[in-house]
Amino acid sequence: MPSERSRQIARPVPLRQSVYEAILEMIISRQLRPGQHLVENDLALMLGVSRQPVREALQWLKNDGWIDLRPAHGAFVHQPTAEEADQLLAVRELLETESARLAALHATESDVAELRALCERGVAALRRQELAELVSVNAEFHAAVSRAAGNEVLVELAGQVDRRVRWYYNPVARTRGDQSWEEHAALVDAIAAGDPDRAVDVMRTHTTNTRRSYLAQADGDGTEPAADDSHGVS
Repeated sequence: MPSERSRQIARPVPLRQSVYEAILEMIISRQLRPGQHLVENDLALMLGVSRQPVREALQWLKNDGWIDLRPAHGAFVHQPTAEEADQLLAVRELLETESARLAALHATESDVAELRALCERGVAALRRQELAELVSVNAEFHAAVSRAAGNEVLVELAGQVDRRVRWYYNPVARTRGDQSWEEHAALVDAIAAGDPDRAVDVMRTHTTNTRRSYLAQADGDGTEPAADDSHGVS
C-alpha cells in the first residue's frame, strides 16, 4: 500500500469526490495494482480523512468498475481480463481514428504547433526515461488531437475512456516507446498536410499496434499482462 504522506488531500465539498479521485489516480498509475486488497483504514490514514468518505468512494469506484467488493473479504482493485481490455481498445480505435480524420480537416496552425510541441516533449521525456511524464504527455497529445477535430461530443467521449485506456496501457508501455512517438509525429504530419485519409491510416496503425502489444502480453488464462514499473506511452 503506498504510504506517501504528500498524497493527503484538501477537504473540499463533497469530500468523497476528492477521495474518489485520489484513489482512482492511484489505481490508474498502478500504485494500487490490479487485484490488490484495499483496506479502508489504510486509505483513510494515507489521505488524511475518516473512513466514511473512503467507504463511499469505494462504493462509487465499484459502480464505475474500478474495484470489486467481495462479501466477507473486502475491496480489491479490479483485475481486468484481456477481453475487457480488447473491447475498450476497439472502441478507443473508433474514436481516435475519427478524431484524426476530423483534425486533418479542421486543425488550425495553432493546433498543429501544439501537437508538434507535445511530440517534442514526449520524445525528450522518453530520452530521459521520465516515465510518468511520458504518460502525461501522451494523454495530452491524444486529447489535443480530439480538440483539433472540432467536435465537442467526440472530445467528451474520448475523455470518458482516457483514464481506463491509460490504466490498461501502463503494463506494455515500455514496448511502445520509440515507435509510438514516431507514429505520433507521422500523424501530426498528416494533420498538418490536411490529409484525412493518411491521418486515419496512421491513427489506425497506432492504436492497433498498442492494442496488439497489450494482447500479445496477456497471460494465458486471459487476464491482463503483468505490470512493470514503467509509465510510458500509448
